[in-house]
Amino acid sequence: MFITLIGVNHSLRSARVATFVYFILCGTTMGTWVVNIPAIEERVDISHATLGGLLVLLGLGAFLGMQVAGRLTDRLGARVVVPATGVLCGAALVLPGLARDPWSLAGALLIFGFCNGCLDVAMNAHAVHVEKAYGRPVMSAFHATFSVGGVLAALVGAGTASAGLSPTAGMAAVGALSMVIALVSARALLPAAADTDTVDEAPTAEHQRGTGGRIWILAALALMVMLCEGAANDWSALHLKDVLGAPASAAASAYGTFAATMTIGRLLADRMVARVGSLAILRHGAVMAAAGITIVALAPWIWAAFVGWALFGLGLSGCVPQLFSAAGHADPAAAGANVSRVAGLGYVGMLAGPAVIGWLTHLVALNHAFVLLTLLCAITAVAAGVLRTAPDRTREPATSVN
Repeated sequence: MFITLIGVNHSLRSARVATFVYFILCGTTMGTWVVNIPAIEERVDISHATLGGLLVLLGLGAFLGMQVAGRLTDRLGARVVVPATGVLCGAALVLPGLARDPWSLAGALLIFGFCNGCLDVAMNAHAVHVEKAYGRPVMSAFHATFSVGGVLAALVGAGTASAGLSPTAGMAAVGALSMVIALVSARALLPAAADTDTVDEAPTAEHQRGTGGRIWILAALALMVMLCEGAANDWSALHLKDVLGAPASAAASAYGTFAATMTIGRLLADRMVARVGSLAILRHGAVMAAAGITIVALAPWIWAAFVGWALFGLGLSGCVPQLFSAAGHADPAAAGANVSRVAGLGYVGMLAGPAVIGWLTHLVALNHAFVLLTLLCAITAVAAGVLRTAPDRTREPATSVN
């Protein structure tokens, strides 16, 4: 019996480590594309406006991939879909590097976005199964390691550029390594039997309708939260530069402050969820984010804006993982499909955030446009009660796992 428990614990720990690896892999592949955007834009010879239009195809591909992967994960199991999509994502990474004209780049971004979206949903669905097996919150740490992947991509991009490698060679190298890692890590994922939780009774039609309604509420909240995150990604530096007159170096640090507190918050969020519950993390986090972005909107000094962006990132950090986790636990038999709905609508918000703020700047000053983000965070805080209906994720596991 003791040996059996050791084996189970080792298996769960291995599955958790493997899930971290896939989150890092997803962040690294996307980050590798991002750091090579300037070079590819110059080689293809397109304007910023044309690039912006092509990026819509990246988002469209990701959205479609999320919907496909959600259903496949429920049908085939995460142990099959996660490594397969990881390999496809690595293979597709080189495609933008090979593009030589706008049409080939458009096709490359559509395919790469599709593969990245597939991996995103599949690994989140597996993360839900790992969390359920652990019997305690672990989702936020997975999302933190996605950011780690972006940092790795930046370091690798700088290294390949210093070595004189072309974007195509650098992206091909990262893609090939990603494919190998995706295959090697597959064995540690939870087996298909652990992917689908059985219940004593089949869900009633009323239960299914109630679950479906909650999923769309969670998806709407994800859209609002990720819209705020997308707006911060694209407008934080410009806010300090254009509104407060900060030098370029200080302006660039605004996004760094936001991203740093976002990552730190996600590393700490799981322990906080175990103590106070996911509802409190979502509600109090949204309130903190609302306070932070309000400070940004009203700040007359650069240091105050930095405080605001820090609070905004810290507040938002735990929100998305709680929404994804609640969606995955709402109906274990449809975890992939439910996560795909929440992630898909959230991704729409991420893409729409910069555009919405940009449109508002035609009507009001940039800092005043941020009031919309305050409103969205306030709505999220009020609607956080939807998590009360989510299954308990903090119960003790059957076996102790560190």
